[in-house]
Amino acid sequence: MKGKMKLLGELFAVFFRIGLFTFGGGYAMIPLIEREVVEGKKWISSDDVLDMLAIAESTPGPLAVNSATFVGYRMGGVIGSAVATIALAIPSVVIICIISLFITQFKENMWFQHIFRGIRSGVLVLMVNAVIKFAKKCPKYWLVYAMMIAAFVLAAFTEIDIAFILLGGGVAGIICRVFLMKEAQTEK
Repeated sequence: MKGKMKLLGELFAVFFRIGLFTFGGGYAMIPLIEREVVEGKKWISSDDVLDMLAIAESTPGPLAVNSATFVGYRMGGVIGSAVATIALAIPSVVIICIISLFITQFKENMWFQHIFRGIRSGVLVLMVNAVIKFAKKCPKYWLVYAMMIAAFVLAAFTEIDIAFILLGGGVAGIICRVFLMKEAQTEK
């Protein structure tokens, strides 16, 4: 029981820290989540991060919250998922409540406009870094690259709902896997 409480305390501390020091939403949090839970705590593997992202993107809710829930569940079951999710959300809720009290003063202040412009630049760097890291971990098949390009083009240049693109990606992934398995069997 004491070990379980210690783990829940660690889950809370890690995800509270991630929630407190990350600006820019879920995609900006992914490198921090990976650094903390893969490299730091070694709770999950790098391959698990790809699974976590696939699950987090395809389920309702914010990416970072779903990721925290995934890691929390993996480490501490239902209670672990609740602890990690709540810990991640607390800083954002508190900060938003405080900002909402002073939003009219912040909105017109040039210093805050410049600060947020700088923060947005940093968030963009974090997101690009996450894309590059995960692209390196993806399977190196031409079909995978074709699916990534097709999903990007559909998301960026059409009005197709992201949910349908994700569903299509899942179906294409199954078809791709079956095709690659058949290809591997014919080569033997």
